[in-house]
Amino acid sequence: MPDATDPRATAAAEICASHGNDPAELIEILHELQDREGYVPEQVLPAIANALNISRAEVHGVVSFYHDFRREPAGRVVLKVCRAESCQSMGASRLIERICERYGTELGGTSRAGVTIEQVFCLGLCAQSPAAMLNDRPLAHVTEEKLDAALVEALS
Repeated sequence: MPDATDPRATAAAEICASHGNDPAELIEILHELQDREGYVPEQVLPAIANALNISRAEVHGVVSFYHDFRREPAGRVVLKVCRAESCQSMGASRLIERICERYGTELGGTSRAGVTIEQVFCLGLCAQSPAAMLNDRPLAHVTEEKLDAALVEALS
């Protein structure tokens, strides 16, 4: 049973209601919740399942299957680096390795400085590889220097 005293569970139930408690809207509900909370807390999954009249396992399955859903809060700066074929061939792996080293974290983690580094598989900038997204701002022809400058600016 969902915890009615948890404000996040209340927010999740409200979002579900705004979508008519329609199970077909689960992905949209999760995106809206993540936009509001910054992530999809494990504690709200029962509230969503209850509101949509589906199993908690179904909700968990969607959250864990799609890479876009975070299970914990992101840093104040979110860097997504493309790892699709074009970006890989233009050095995305090395770029990720260097940035993780520089910020003392691993792919999927958040550094002490507040930088979350994630991978995505295509940003639609294949002709401008390697590509990245910094706080929803696309970056093309990314180099270590260009990415460093963008991160320093985003952190200031």
